[in-house]
Amino acid sequence: MEIKNRNILVVGIATSGIPTVNTLLQLGAKITINDIKEEDQLKEVLEHIHTDQIQMILGHHPEKVSQYDFIVLSPGVPTDLPFLTEAREQGVPVIGELELAYQLCAGSFVAITGTNGKTTTTALTGEIFQNACKETYVVGNIGVAAISKSLEAGKNAVMVTEVSSFQLESIVDFKPHIAAVLNITPDHLNRHKTMENYIDAKSNIFRNQTAEDILVLNMDDEQAYKLKERANSHTIFFSRKQTLEEGAFIENGSIVVHKNGTKEHICKIEELRIPGAHNLENALAATVIAYWTGIDGKIIEETLRTFMGVEHRIEFVDEVSGILFINDSKGTNPDASIKAVEAVREPIILIAGGMDKGSSFESFIDAFQGKVKYMVLIGETANKMKETAVYMGFENCCIVKDMEEAVKLAYSTAKSGDTVLLSPACASWDMYQSYEQRGNHFKECVGRLRRSIE
Repeated sequence: MEIKNRNILVVGIATSGIPTVNTLLQLGAKITINDIKEEDQLKEVLEHIHTDQIQMILGHHPEKVSQYDFIVLSPGVPTDLPFLTEAREQGVPVIGELELAYQLCAGSFVAITGTNGKTTTTALTGEIFQNACKETYVVGNIGVAAISKSLEAGKNAVMVTEVSSFQLESIVDFKPHIAAVLNITPDHLNRHKTMENYIDAKSNIFRNQTAEDILVLNMDDEQAYKLKERANSHTIFFSRKQTLEEGAFIENGSIVVHKNGTKEHICKIEELRIPGAHNLENALAATVIAYWTGIDGKIIEETLRTFMGVEHRIEFVDEVSGILFINDSKGTNPDASIKAVEAVREPIILIAGGMDKGSSFESFIDAFQGKVKYMVLIGETANKMKETAVYMGFENCCIVKDMEEAVKLAYSTAKSGDTVLLSPACASWDMYQSYEQRGNHFKECVGRLRRSIE
């Protein structure tokens, strides 16, 4: 892709917007940045950009788009904004940051998506590749924009990439050699509007694959399994519940792989350091990706036995007066939080609530199954979640104004042996800039609680 001296509009100056601008400047592009926020709201962000070398349209969208050679979107920018529709009608290409990274990168991509588990699976897969001494970059929705490593990666490098449905809406030629879809349950319906649209966005991860590429699917997840009908690539499955002729599965309490008629034992389930059935699925997916890349089973085994998980996903924070505090701020939809409730020690005092993404909470409340004894609610969905809980017969819940109050109430409600679990089942953007900021605030509140009683 030719970049030098081209007029490029970058829309959305957030996590990926900064490295996108800086990479394009490095390549000699003429950049205009656009964000709906005003300049004073972006002061901290703009400190990381050479603003003297760019033009800025802030507080509103551009009135004319014909002067740009192409437009690059950050993942959070809706793809159906009127000025973007106008740009396409005028023949101006509109791509996402992921597509730009793919176009500029000499290495190959391993791409992982799914409603839940993609961060853990991406981190685990990246660690396996690194332990196999491969040039590896763990990028994407995991917190490191792919564009930031695209020029650094050599031709033998592997970009292990967590990919969201938002990113997949704006791909053109993006073609990972290995793509994985872990599961599909309702999420982000406030943006995608329908499950069909959401599934279509997820399936873009393998849209450009050919027979030489590999698609990894979860045989136990109905929606993910059905994607095999859309694929042109070679499909490999993983399963917790079934024995497979090809793929990774469970046999006699161990993870095993079956490839080309040969079965290999990888490790025992009890040796995994990450709890829960969902994390077993994540381990199976990472095993397939690594094994079908040619990585030795012993390296996969050692990594599975030592991998401790990722921050903000069922993360142990502290034990105060015999009460465990677990940070699962990455639980940004009901299905993710159901998995957290299933994985941690009961009885549970649950802290939940946040931005409404159009999700229904019936299945979430139904999953309590006597494990959750009290629920503390915060954020935009607090009333909706409480109404659902009471309707379903769970009345032990209370709405508070912020995380500080939530942690204090959870602690005062808990007894020694209980677990206080932050797993919001909602996005964070009503109160925080990210789920990471929310999780860090929870940990700070727990720290203050400990200091106050010592």
